[in-house]
Amino acid sequence: MKIFIDTANIDAIRDAAELGIIDGVTTNPSLMSREGLPFQELVEEICRIVDGPISVEVTATEHAAMVVEARRIAKMHPNIVVKLPTTRDGVRACKELSVKGVRVNMTLVFSPAQALLVAKAGAAYVSPFIGRLDDISHTGMQLVEDIVQIYDNYDFPTEVLVASVRHPVHVVEAALVGADVATLPPKVIDQLFKHPLTDIGLERFLADWRSTGQRI
Repeated sequence: MKIFIDTANIDAIRDAAELGIIDGVTTNPSLMSREGLPFQELVEEICRIVDGPISVEVTATEHAAMVVEARRIAKMHPNIVVKLPTTRDGVRACKELSVKGVRVNMTLVFSPAQALLVAKAGAAYVSPFIGRLDDISHTGMQLVEDIVQIYDNYDFPTEVLVASVRHPVHVVEAALVGADVATLPPKVIDQLFKHPLTDIGLERFLADWRSTGQRI
């Protein structure tokens, strides 16, 4: 399973990229707005740091305006994937863009029916938001499992990109059900490394070695 980082913060992206485990980046208008940098400058810097798919979202909501913005965004760098909302206009724009070779990530997906539509429209990625479903007492990971099953049934090439990830359990569950990608906020990436037994074991190894008085 590929791991993307879900942020527009340059320092966080650079730090994660240096780990060697990051395959791409997802952003959205909310994340972009927090950084205080001009839009194009921010996107170009992200693309310089990570050599992989970089999802950048339109802000238009009407089909024709979405297409205009999407084409403008896609021209910024070969690694750009345009994010569109999963609305009637978004799906229509996805179809128009995908047949012309623009890669699209359809975001804010909350049902298998929506996922089926975006695959039919030629989306490169579908982004089910699992944490937000958990927040309203639905099982977000069940949505991912349903999408994976539907796509496998019909050999859709659309990749399942698990979004709104809140904790490491979401990451493991996404991998177990066969998701193609999980996009993680920096906090969750950090949490993946942590286990109390690792810390205890390392301290014990080092204490035993210190007792010998030797150096390597």
